[in-house]
Amino acid sequence: MFRNQYDTDVTTWSPAGRLFQVEYAMEAVKQGSAAIGLRSKTHVVLACVNKANSELSSHQKKIFKVDNHIGVAIAGLTADGRVLSRYMRSECINYNYTYESPLPVGRLVVQLADKAQVCTQRSWKRPYGVGLLVAGLDESGAHLYYNCPGGNYFEYQAFAIGSRSQAAKTYLERSFDNFMGSSREDLIKDALIATRESLQGEKLRSSVCTIAVVGVGEPFHILDQETVQHLIDSFEIVREEEPPAEEAQPATEQDAPTDQASGPDQGAAPGDRGASPMEI
Repeated sequence: MFRNQYDTDVTTWSPAGRLFQVEYAMEAVKQGSAAIGLRSKTHVVLACVNKANSELSSHQKKIFKVDNHIGVAIAGLTADGRVLSRYMRSECINYNYTYESPLPVGRLVVQLADKAQVCTQRSWKRPYGVGLLVAGLDESGAHLYYNCPGGNYFEYQAFAIGSRSQAAKTYLERSFDNFMGSSREDLIKDALIATRESLQGEKLRSSVCTIAVVGVGEPFHILDQETVQHLIDSFEIVREEEPPAEEAQPATEQDAPTDQASGPDQGAAPGDRGASPMEI
């Protein structure tokens, strides 16, 4: 991971033209717990995975409200995320006080990117080791941006950052064509499914995930755990009931002849193979 004398300072370039301190900050984002964002024409949903350092401690907050129309989800160093969220709040307050109107989401994202870029060119500063998914709604519609530690920003239809986020990205890439026309409930369902994919086998519960929504006529707010658990239960029931109905017919057709011809030992093998996908 270390690059000898070329990673001692953020302004020291390697012979290949790379700034390793900036790459380290991007690596910190990859090591953080997953954060997911999706948007439609009218709503934006943020979801994140809550991870505690110990069973005796609570998890750190990963989603922050910036204004009534803007919120952020972070992955990486939570302390840096809190600092940047406070900066975004002050910018929204100052703009609203001066112009008496909400700050456009795109303008706030540019200001945030400029603030992050300054840390890549000053020797007495280090890059912020946090990635932010900025969700907001303004006069031009719903927006979802990703700000990276290097000072770049991108607008996405759906995106996932953090550790084990590739599984969530795979699900989002398969179904993102339907997101623009999705309702609020469908968007939340897709966010929960993408969060479940990033857990990779761990059971999805309201205690390990946080969901936030902003949309037309709906200010940015975080859903309570009871609502999230009710949604999770309804989705998990559908997921568990569908596979047995599909596997019931092949099992009855193939098990009977194998039991007669090959004996009980071979007849038990298809039952074992049919049970393992259900357990997974």
